[in-house]
Amino acid sequence: MRVRGESALSPLGMRPRHLVALTVLRDAGESTQQGLAGLLRIDRTNLVGLLNELEADGLIERRRSEEDRRRHIVRLTDTGRERLAQAEFALAGAENEVLGALDAEQRETLYGLLRQAMGGGDGPPGAADGCGTPHPGADGGADPAC
Repeated sequence: MRVRGESALSPLGMRPRHLVALTVLRDAGESTQQGLAGLLRIDRTNLVGLLNELEADGLIERRRSEEDRRRHIVRLTDTGRERLAQAEFALAGAENEVLGALDAEQRETLYGLLRQAMGGGDGPPGAADGCGTPHPGADGGADPAC
C-alpha cells in the first residue's frame, strides 16, 4: 500500500508527509507553527522545511499572528484544498487496487483490526478512529491522515 500510495501522490508533486500536513490543516483549521508541530508530532525545525515546501507550491500560507508577532499562523489555501482532494482521490484508487480482492465487509473488518492494532480502540468497523475522522467505508475511500 505504501508503494502504491507514494506512486499515486508523485504525479501531484506530493509525498506522504505533505498529505498528512494538509489533512491536519483542513481538519483542524489554521494553526500556529508550534501547534502544528505538536499535532503532527514532529520537531519544529523539521516542520519549517515541510512548510517551506508546501508554501512554495502555494498549498499553504503563513502569516504573523496579530496577537503575538513572534508566532506564525499556518493555513491551507484554496489550491491546497484542491490538491488535497486530488490526492485523496488518487489514494482511493490505489487502495482499490491493493484491496480489490476484498469485499466491503472484509475491508471493514481489516480497517477495524488495523485501528485496534494501532491503539485506536476496538470500536465497530466504520467508526471514527483515533484521528477523529470516519474510516474508509465500503466505497474504498482513503483516510490518508492516519
